[in-house]
Amino acid sequence: MKWFEYGNEKISHREILVAIPSMVIAVGVLSLPRDLAAATVGSDGWILLVISGGVIVFITWLMARLATKFPRQSFLTYSSKIVTKPVAVVMTFIFIAIAIALAALEVREISDISKQYLFDRTPVEIISLSFLLVVVYAVSGSRAGIFRLNLMFLPIILIIAIAVFVFNIGWFSLGNLLPVFETDFTGVGRGLTTGLLSYMGFGIILFYTSLVDNPAKVPRSAVIGMCIPVLLYILIFITCIGVFGNSVTSNLIFPTIELAKEVDIPGGFFERFESIFFVIWIMAIFNTTVMAIDVALLALSSIFKNKSKMKIVCVLSPVVYLIAMYPEDLLDVSALGGYLSYFAISYTSIVTILLSVIAKVRKVK
Repeated sequence: MKWFEYGNEKISHREILVAIPSMVIAVGVLSLPRDLAAATVGSDGWILLVISGGVIVFITWLMARLATKFPRQSFLTYSSKIVTKPVAVVMTFIFIAIAIALAALEVREISDISKQYLFDRTPVEIISLSFLLVVVYAVSGSRAGIFRLNLMFLPIILIIAIAVFVFNIGWFSLGNLLPVFETDFTGVGRGLTTGLLSYMGFGIILFYTSLVDNPAKVPRSAVIGMCIPVLLYILIFITCIGVFGNSVTSNLIFPTIELAKEVDIPGGFFERFESIFFVIWIMAIFNTTVMAIDVALLALSSIFKNKSKMKIVCVLSPVVYLIAMYPEDLLDVSALGGYLSYFAISYTSIVTILLSVIAKVRKVK
C-alpha cells in the first residue's frame, strides 16, 4: 500500500502556532481544575495559572529562538554543534522516551475516561488498541497532513470550550469566587507546580522548527500559540469555580466533564451536551497523541537515518501500547502522569536554557 503524501512537506509558522496548543491541550485539562482547586482557596488558582503560564511562555520563546538560529536543521544536528554529538544523541533519546511515555499516557487516559462515560462494557485494552490503531494510521501518512488536521480540529475544540462557558453563565455565581488572596505559601507552591505541569508538550518546537519554511517568524507564532492554552485553562478553571465552588471542584474526578453535564441548551436541541463535548475533546487528545509519536519518529529518524518510517512506527506502536497497559488502575495512571509531567517540564526547560547559554557563550551558529 502506498501512503498519500503532500507535494510539499514544509509547514508555515502559522501551523506551528496551531500545533503548540494542539499538543498542550489534552486530557490533563479535564482534571486540572480539581488539582488546582485542592491546592488553593476560592478562585486564587487563576492567578497561579497566569504566573506559571508566563514562565512557560518565556521558555517557549527561548526555545523557539534557539531552534530558529539553526534553520532547517534537526535538533540532533544543531545540538551536536553546541554540546558534541554523543551528548546530543543522549539528549535526543531522552526526548524520545518522554514522547513515547506521553503518547502511552494519553492512550491509557482516554481509554479509562471513555470506559467511564461512553463504553462501560468494553475492556480498556480494546479501547486503547482501537484508539492507538487510528493514531498509527495518521502517523504513518504525511507529516504535513498532521498539521492540516490540527488546523481543522483546534477551532472546533476552542468553540466547544467557549460554548461550555457561555451555556453555564446561568449557573455561574460570583460568590463562589470568594475569598481572594487567601491561599498560604504552601498552597501557592502546590498551585504553581500544578499550573506548570499542565503545559507539558511545548517541546515539539525543538523538533518541528526544522520543517518551517520561514523560521524567523516562529518565535512570535510560538508565543501566541502558547498563550492559547493559558487563556483556555484560566477560562475553564474560573468557570468550574464559579459554577461548582472550590470545595466541590476539588472533589470531582473530572470537573471539566461535569461542567459540560451542567449545560442546558434551551429548546432541548441537545439533551446530552457532555457527549458532544467528550467526542470533540477526543480530537484534542488525538492531536496530542499523534504529535507525540510523530516527534519520537522524527527524532529516531535523525539518529537511524537508514531505517524506513514504517519500520520505526511498527517498533514504536507495541511499546506505546505496553506502557499504556502497565498501570493497574486510575491511581497508577495519575501517578505516571505526575512523574512524567515533572520530568518532562524540568528536562525540557533545563535543556533549552543550557543549550541557549552554551550556544551564546561559544557563539555557535
